[in-house]
Amino acid sequence: MAITFIRIGFLSCVLLLYMPAVSAQQCSYSTWSWNVHAKKAVQYRTVKKDFRELAPFERDPVSGCSVCEQDQLEIRLPNLKPFKICKHVAANVENNLRNLIKTGEPIKTVIGYRVGLTRGPLDAQGNRTQFSNHSFGVALDINPEHNGLYTNCFQFGPHCKKIRGGDWQPYNNPLSIKPHGSVVKSFKAIGLKWGGEIQGRQKDFMHFSITGY
Repeated sequence: MAITFIRIGFLSCVLLLYMPAVSAQQCSYSTWSWNVHAKKAVQYRTVKKDFRELAPFERDPVSGCSVCEQDQLEIRLPNLKPFKICKHVAANVENNLRNLIKTGEPIKTVIGYRVGLTRGPLDAQGNRTQFSNHSFGVALDINPEHNGLYTNCFQFGPHCKKIRGGDWQPYNNPLSIKPHGSVVKSFKAIGLKWGGEIQGRQKDFMHFSITGY
């Protein structure tokens, strides 16, 4: 019996030596920082690390998705360029967009997952230090060429200053999102708020996210 035990132990050691090591799940993403002084994106870089090494600011506490590409799913819909979105909301977003397109809503462009440090406090060089909702794949921009981001816009009017995207003309342009239209209503029904209804200085008429920002 003792000899048999020794042989089994020896064979186990040999098998362990030749078994491939189980690698931890890897995270990768490309990002940049917005510099408020230069008013442009700076510090472009690619990050690769173990998922276990992610810092709290690299994860969205609401959805559970991180900034990692591995947490995103690609959505392909007729006549739209493929885009990625957080795997935890992807099914609802895809079904909603598919239904909207099927009923004739003129959705021509959708932008989802896009990593960048565009929010939060500034560092010593004037760079933003927090990720946007797009960075976690929990935000969508729809028809940005016809639904602008405005500032100085507590309530929409001629005083609002457009800083990105196209003119928002909901009653003259079918590609502009209507405040009480089916696009806004359907996204609200699946838990995404519209950037055109956020409180404060900015109105982001192209934008839908869990928080609205």
